[in-house]
Amino acid sequence: MTFALINLPYTDIPFGLLGLALLIGLVGLALGGDWLTTGAATISVNLKINPIVVGLTIVSIATSMPELLTSLVAAKDSPGLALGNILGSNIANIGLILGVTAMIAPLSVELRLIRREVPILIGVTVLFTFFALGGGYSRIEGIVLLVLTVCYLMYVVRGAREETAAIEAEFVEEIKSSGQRSTRAGLVFVLAGGALLAVGADVLVGSSVEIAARMGVSDTLIGLTIVALGTSLPELAASISAARAGHSDICAGNIVGSNLFNILLIGGGVATIIPIPVNPSLLYFEFPAVLFLTVLLLWIFKSGRIVSRKEGLILIFLYASVLTLSALSQTGHLFSTN
Repeated sequence: MTFALINLPYTDIPFGLLGLALLIGLVGLALGGDWLTTGAATISVNLKINPIVVGLTIVSIATSMPELLTSLVAAKDSPGLALGNILGSNIANIGLILGVTAMIAPLSVELRLIRREVPILIGVTVLFTFFALGGGYSRIEGIVLLVLTVCYLMYVVRGAREETAAIEAEFVEEIKSSGQRSTRAGLVFVLAGGALLAVGADVLVGSSVEIAARMGVSDTLIGLTIVALGTSLPELAASISAARAGHSDICAGNIVGSNLFNILLIGGGVATIIPIPVNPSLLYFEFPAVLFLTVLLLWIFKSGRIVSRKEGLILIFLYASVLTLSALSQTGHLFSTN
């Protein structure tokens, strides 16, 4: 399955213009993700849906749409890019986005994340890695991940009833600006954002794969780096905004929620439509790296329930190190699968 909304002759485009096309795709994803998130929050608030549910589900899903659209577009012809995007986005969310946000302002962590969401994320990451050991993700495994997505959403909705009034008020404050618009305006934002996401994903994937081919690198490496970073821009923008507004617990929750949906919704959705093969090289470094960072996330959250600027700097350093080692691994300079 491929959307092919813009059938540009990428093979005939000069290299410099390919870079411009890649940048246009990234901008389209960033704007589309922002508009979709704004529209979804607007409609949800106007319909008086519990703001906690809005923050943990609707906003997290909306900010994961760039990864979903990009992975779906890439799945048929560039499965390595699709899987690399999922792994790279989770690495970027923990290492780069959480790190940068903590550098702006130390992040407080709700006990709920430590006791519930992060342990669930660890379990889901272990399951995702276990499925990969079989050489790829089958449609059955994709369906299993989608079923777990539904179970998690039901769990969040039920758990929202137990949250305190203070937490609910904070979610209301975070999405208040979106709720000031009309439902019709929210719908326009959703439709326009969705269209822009689809076009941006199509252009980004097409230009990225062509650039990878001309540079002699794998589409998996492009997915782990450029595409993963680009599709994580909505999470970065949302997290920085939340940190500046003093809603750091929402920031941490959005990152955890995004990583969960990246694996369950995006990984499951893509595998259900098109089975995803797994490059054996990913099992040597990238999958262990995602699992390591996810477990480290729980340890950092538990350390005083604050992500300090020092810990933020460490996370950024780890992200840069993982990216460097991943590049060496994917180019055959770190591990050999022969």
